[in-house]
Amino acid sequence: MTETAPTPVFDYFSQVDLPTPTLSDDEVRRLFADTFGVDIDVRGLGSQQDQNFRVFRRGSSEPLGVLKLSNPVFSEAEIEMQDAAAALVAERTPHLRIPRIVEGPHGAMSTWWESSQGRIHARVIENIDGRTLMGSGYLSPAVVERMGALSGAVSLSLADFTHPASGRVLQWDLRHAGRVIDTLLPLEPDAEVRDIVQRAADAARAALATVRDALPVQAGHFDVTDDNVLRAPGETVPDAVIDFGDVCVSWRVGEIAVTVSSILHHDDATPESALPAIRAFDRVRDLTDDEITALWPLVVLRGAVLVLSGRAQVRLDDENAYASVALDREFRILEQAASVPLPVITAATRAALGRPAANPRAWGAAPLLPEVPFVELDATTESPLNDGGAWLDAGTLDNAALDALDAGAAMVTLPAWTAQLTGTSAPFPSTAASLPTGVTVWLAEPTPLAPGDIRREGEDLVWTSADETVTITGAAAAASGVLPARTRLVLRRAIDGAIPPARTTPALAAAWREVAGDPGAAIGVPAETPVDDDVLARRHEVLAEVQEHYYAAPPRIERGWREHLIDVNGRVYLDMVNNVASVGHAHPRVVEAGSRQMHLLNTNSRFHYRAITDYADRIAATLPEGFDTVFFVNSGSEATDLAIRLAMAATGRPDIVAMREAYHGWTYASDAVSTSIADNPYALSTRPDWVHTVDAANSYRGKHRGADAEKYAPEAVAVIDELAASGRPPAGMIAETYFGNAGGVALPEGYLGAVYAAIRRHGGLAIADEVQVGYGRLGEWFWGFQQQGAVPDIVAVAKSIGGGHPLGAVVTRREIADRYRTGGYFFSSTGGSPVSSVIGMAVLDVIEQEGLQENARVVGAHLKRRLEELGKKHDLMGTVHGSGLYLGVEFVRDRETLEPATTETAAICDRLLELGVIMQPTGDHQNVLKIKPPLVVTRASVDVFVDALDRVLTTGY
Repeated sequence: MTETAPTPVFDYFSQVDLPTPTLSDDEVRRLFADTFGVDIDVRGLGSQQDQNFRVFRRGSSEPLGVLKLSNPVFSEAEIEMQDAAAALVAERTPHLRIPRIVEGPHGAMSTWWESSQGRIHARVIENIDGRTLMGSGYLSPAVVERMGALSGAVSLSLADFTHPASGRVLQWDLRHAGRVIDTLLPLEPDAEVRDIVQRAADAARAALATVRDALPVQAGHFDVTDDNVLRAPGETVPDAVIDFGDVCVSWRVGEIAVTVSSILHHDDATPESALPAIRAFDRVRDLTDDEITALWPLVVLRGAVLVLSGRAQVRLDDENAYASVALDREFRILEQAASVPLPVITAATRAALGRPAANPRAWGAAPLLPEVPFVELDATTESPLNDGGAWLDAGTLDNAALDALDAGAAMVTLPAWTAQLTGTSAPFPSTAASLPTGVTVWLAEPTPLAPGDIRREGEDLVWTSADETVTITGAAAAASGVLPARTRLVLRRAIDGAIPPARTTPALAAAWREVAGDPGAAIGVPAETPVDDDVLARRHEVLAEVQEHYYAAPPRIERGWREHLIDVNGRVYLDMVNNVASVGHAHPRVVEAGSRQMHLLNTNSRFHYRAITDYADRIAATLPEGFDTVFFVNSGSEATDLAIRLAMAATGRPDIVAMREAYHGWTYASDAVSTSIADNPYALSTRPDWVHTVDAANSYRGKHRGADAEKYAPEAVAVIDELAASGRPPAGMIAETYFGNAGGVALPEGYLGAVYAAIRRHGGLAIADEVQVGYGRLGEWFWGFQQQGAVPDIVAVAKSIGGGHPLGAVVTRREIADRYRTGGYFFSSTGGSPVSSVIGMAVLDVIEQEGLQENARVVGAHLKRRLEELGKKHDLMGTVHGSGLYLGVEFVRDRETLEPATTETAAICDRLLELGVIMQPTGDHQNVLKIKPPLVVTRASVDVFVDALDRVLTTGY
């Protein structure tokens, strides 16, 4: 029997240098016309080892396809294998867009060219519409997850693919990574690069050695990277895979390892960022335990190969711009891949995939310190130690510890792995790495360490005994082995020479604890075993679905202070959206007022007590003369509802005029006049017949724009006049005095004066909804209607007036209020209760005495100037609305058509959250950032916001 000769295929180690083809554009056009019968224009594309062009029929702007001139070292069988693999993936995963060979006048456009540089294979592959993820911009978790899903889908499609050329030996085949490194490392001229690569590769090869022989092998794409996936126009996640040039047989897990490596050079990317991709791949391919063990070592080796190969290619071909540009990002891939010790990131990966965790490493030496009675401090987010902003004081923690020592404690501790908010004196920039990895200790007396090797490393003391190493920060002077008394000391356990960072993220904290062990065990005070946080799941179970929360995966916020919000892990966020906490979260005067009154009396408002009268006097005094009568309720919805009922009762009429695209509340009457389709897509079509709407007076994107916005007022007046002429004169008109729901759009000059006059001419009343913008937020004006130079008949206000407490008010004239009895009686159990009233007065005191309206004017003007400057840099920013600390940044895809950038706005808010800034969209198109922080916000804090927004718009979302 005659044996078939093996198919000759490329072996990288027989030809390490791979100079790319460099045919001129003229030669390419000539050969293309000669062989494929089409005259073309060409546009060069990058490649490390091939030569690629996007080609167009002569004079056309529509791509004909992508011309690939394969490196001459690759055989015809290998090229045929690439095309066959692509065709199989396209057949088995029809939801993916996969390029195929283009058919030309003479059939498939694939042939050999006899060129000036020898025999070169040329083929034209379909041009897939869309954009790659090339560059180092930010990748969202959704994009990262989709990359893993694409990698898994391709791997599954090729699971049983075979081809005679699949045994080729590529430098990118991770089975040969060690050999590639051994070949290229001695050729690398930079000693520092050699050292970095050597150390990373040695650790990875050692970790891989235990499982490499057990890893499943199959054919794969092995290059499903950011450069080789595309997202269709207008889409946010990729759905296409291109470039099957690295098809071969290798370890199955190498598919996702390559994908993960390509994520790591992107803005803000860390090994933890890649976990969504690994989870998505695992759902399709069900990684074995050995594959999970091998994954991160392979990512490191991929990074090492990229660094060495890229640098070698540039040395060989210094005109290869594609290879040159890639050098920095390839080095970042290696740096990030090696930034977390392999056992730690592997443990975090197992946890992310739902695999069982190992028990934390036990303490393997004698106790580090003698056993003594101790007191454990609570420095978590919810600890009373942090009340009143004390968490920002660097001395709070030490003072509490010293007080405990003075009270008789022999040792005071703070556990590792638990939120430690106290002492966060510089909360910005916000970081997710908020959990301490060390146990903090204060000793009453100088205390000797257990026998062991003791040395100084910089400012730290390092103790080693048996297999245990502990790094002690704060004890540098204790080289004798005696720890000082009444001094803050932080103990961290190391593993294989790796010392945990001082703080880490929640996911990596669990992994570090598993691998390195709990440092508290060294001194006999182990930290409690963490329990899963099920609060969000329970919320979904017990709250109505329509009672939504911000963000798909929200942080669990458990403390606020001024313009800060703090989650349960001790991470501090900048609150740029919360006009409910008008005078800042947990303002001491507001807290004290409410607390003191709770000690005295809190009851319903039918009892006679002083606070409700004093507060009514105070709030009425902020309004123009004639506003002498106050109703107290609990919310903005109740306030606008009551205002509408007042108008109806006072006039004896049922009809109300409202502005479109506004939101006034959720009660029956306030919802009836709310016509924002963002809150109810059917708002206009489901209004009761007593509601009549006028155009939203939006001078930016409304029916009339710019100077033409002056037309809104006469058109609204005409609607009012027509209603009256038809025999249905309206009871009133309700409108926000400053278009808050649209993002703080000022109404056209004179608008309210004209419509108020028209409504009154027909016996109706003017209702000002000041729930969003009133109470000094606009800076220049305490009330929004003051900006218009108009005075309403009824003012509804809430949110800001309670400083976070549920409080609303309706203020009007006595003759209007007295007419309410024609429709029944009014009673609100807790509206204006003693506690509500004193809190309301405290809020007014703070606004007046701390100059918060002036702060809104000054800081708001600075913020608006900075945002407007940012708009000159980023075309997505259509305009900046608003005044004071009620601003809106409107995002548009086109500044002429004003196409709303709705998807982009949501993504921007999500990315801002990752950077530690709380922001939400508003408006009918949900394309406006609603910027309404607490009135105490500082210039420094708004700069943090603008800088974060600039970063998001620059690096991606």
